[in-house]
Amino acid sequence: MMVLGDLGLAPWDVLHQGLSETTGLRFGTVLNLVGFAIVLLFIPLGERMGVGTILNAILIGYTVNVVVGIFDAPEGLVPRMVLTIGGPMVIAIGSGLYIGGGLGPGPRDGLMTGLGKRGIPIAKARTGIEMLALLAGLALLRDLSVLGLGTVWFTLGIGPMVAFCLPRITTFIESFH
Repeated sequence: MMVLGDLGLAPWDVLHQGLSETTGLRFGTVLNLVGFAIVLLFIPLGERMGVGTILNAILIGYTVNVVVGIFDAPEGLVPRMVLTIGGPMVIAIGSGLYIGGGLGPGPRDGLMTGLGKRGIPIAKARTGIEMLALLAGLALLRDLSVLGLGTVWFTLGIGPMVAFCLPRITTFIESFH
């Protein structure tokens, strides 16, 4: 959604774009490779991998390649804003669903939950992770046009949104057990 909204990439996507420019690999391919590399950080964090971890690492990048290959960015500002504003909201809800459902965190979520288990509040952990990814991406980018208000919105918004959604969705899912 953020890629098609074209009002600024999310921090991890800034990193993916920088790596894509550097390596010549497709954006979604880089996204998958980074996801698998991040999963290695689960080991020192003591995070448990699950089917959600693996599916996230495999499917998200391929999905991005397909969707961006099929759809063009909308022309009007309002639809672009809707995509940009909705992007982190959809991710926060999705994170709540697969983490709360016990499927295991996605690679980036696993960093957040691993830090959360060490006493760092989820919102702060996720925001810090996003800032580090953004800084790494900025170091690699040749084309700064991928930055924008959407980048700021995602960087500062995803942590609080996940912190809001995760416990509520987890409690909702657990109520069915």
